[in-house]
Amino acid sequence: MSRRHIQPDDVAVPKAPYSPVVRDGDLVTTAGQVGFDVTGALVAGIEQQTRQALDNLTACLRAADCDRGDVVKINAYLADLGDFDAFNAVYREYFQAPYPARTTVGVSLPGGILVEIEALARVPA
Repeated sequence: MSRRHIQPDDVAVPKAPYSPVVRDGDLVTTAGQVGFDVTGALVAGIEQQTRQALDNLTACLRAADCDRGDVVKINAYLADLGDFDAFNAVYREYFQAPYPARTTVGVSLPGGILVEIEALARVPA
């Protein structure tokens, strides 16, 4: 299978030059998903942004023929590590044990973005 760059219908089209999700064979990688709704508006608050980012991530995975259960690695970026517990509470609504491997770090994010989440997954055989 050749490499496919995918723009899910229910994820805002990026203004920056990147693809939201790329599938190469059975390997799926997503760009960092943030709390933009389908219109490109940023939702408010860490819980809402985490939920929207994970909804966007789910849409990216589905567009590449897999789902959250196929995720092997998550990278999460928080503008404030003080939001770690709130982030984890929402994260547990979307992923259950056994959890994917995950790295969570504090970073400077632009424009009111509080969280960014990217994933690496394998399409099931």
